[in-house]
Amino acid sequence: MTFAGFSGWLQAMRVYTHPRVLGMLSLGFSAGLPLLLIMGTLSFWLREAGIDRTTIGHLSWIGLAYSFKWLWSPLVDRMPLPLLTRWLGRRRAWLLLSQITIVMALTGMAFTDPVMNLAHLVFFALAVAFASATQDIALDAYRIEAVAVELQGAMAATYQAGYRVAMILASAGVLWIAAAVDVTVDTYDHAPWRFAYLIMAMSMVVGIITTLIIREPDVPYSRLISENEKIAQQAIATWHLHPRIGNLMIWLYGALIAPFRDFIMRHGRQALLILGLIAIYRISDVVMGVMSNPFYVDMGYSKEEVATISKVYGVIMTIIGAAIGGVLTVKIGIMRTLFLGAVLSAATNLLFVWLAGRGHDVSGLIFTISADNLSAGIASCAFIAYLSGLTNSAYSATQYALFSSVMLLLPKFIAGFSGQFVDAYGYENFFIATTILGLPVLILVWLAGQAKFAHSSQ
Repeated sequence: MTFAGFSGWLQAMRVYTHPRVLGMLSLGFSAGLPLLLIMGTLSFWLREAGIDRTTIGHLSWIGLAYSFKWLWSPLVDRMPLPLLTRWLGRRRAWLLLSQITIVMALTGMAFTDPVMNLAHLVFFALAVAFASATQDIALDAYRIEAVAVELQGAMAATYQAGYRVAMILASAGVLWIAAAVDVTVDTYDHAPWRFAYLIMAMSMVVGIITTLIIREPDVPYSRLISENEKIAQQAIATWHLHPRIGNLMIWLYGALIAPFRDFIMRHGRQALLILGLIAIYRISDVVMGVMSNPFYVDMGYSKEEVATISKVYGVIMTIIGAAIGGVLTVKIGIMRTLFLGAVLSAATNLLFVWLAGRGHDVSGLIFTISADNLSAGIASCAFIAYLSGLTNSAYSATQYALFSSVMLLLPKFIAGFSGQFVDAYGYENFFIATTILGLPVLILVWLAGQAKFAHSSQ
């Protein structure tokens, strides 16, 4: 590599020194902390407390709050909060409210023993889920509005880094903390879990301080909103409604209908192509991921090996992949990085075919996890940057919430049949099938890239 080429890459890496890019590290941490505390880690706690597996399985539906966040995203987009919005701005106001709610709900979980009052614990866990999903809505909108499209890859990379570090703390970290203060050996004790969850609640201070420090994005959105509301006002005026009802209808149009109408109007016939790409871009990873843990068990890997290699080392490789993806989006563009991520995500699934033929092979597992998580980090970073570029700053919260919901709907549905496929055809054929699932993604990325080029050249 020539000096000029090296200097170019070095210049691209300086994107991570941007203050708002750095700020996403702690905001990503704040977003990633609550998820496992109401999912996997909570399941471990409940099982240790003697709660039956059927109940634990049903309580996993608490996580559905994240899948339906688009339902109240228009409120986060449009509704001002008394005092807070005037003080902090519309994005930071919702961020602070949701973060404080998470702290209070996690504290409630900490002081509730599931053996004594499971219903109260479920209530607090639901509060964490809805507040966390609301934080995601506001944070995604802030990330999109805070910097130009060229920096979205770096914003996504630092966001993912903070998010993944928080997930390590919320999973392995909670278990280590609880184990360190647990004086009992074979009996359940609520005290260690109370202490661990209180530490997690205190850890949310990282996000709260960052929210108070960062500046509210200066986005000129009022003109578009005003124009859309005038269109609604003219149409609703012919209905001869009571003024209060008419004003409510105008507001509902601006909050619920205008964001989706705006997306269709801006992208025209390409809107279906874009939604199709969003719906299947992560399909090979998501479908394969459901069977990864059963695969590790069936191959004879211990819990310690899986925890160390997959949950800790694998997360580190994802962070590295995201950092590489952030540089690539600056250096070669979002669409090329998106295509590269799709190729790597599908191709690395074939490494699991190779690993299945080797049985219990720790070195092989390390190599496979390294390649798979590295490619996942690159793909995720490029995909988040791509989705961010699709939104209109006037409706960023609503539109991004819709995109992120569409992103997992079809993959999650297909993934539900993954166990049946493995039982019928085996792991090797399953991993090959997940690779094949990724091939249509390449076609859609290429078509979307051509459409974007044609649109920009007009």
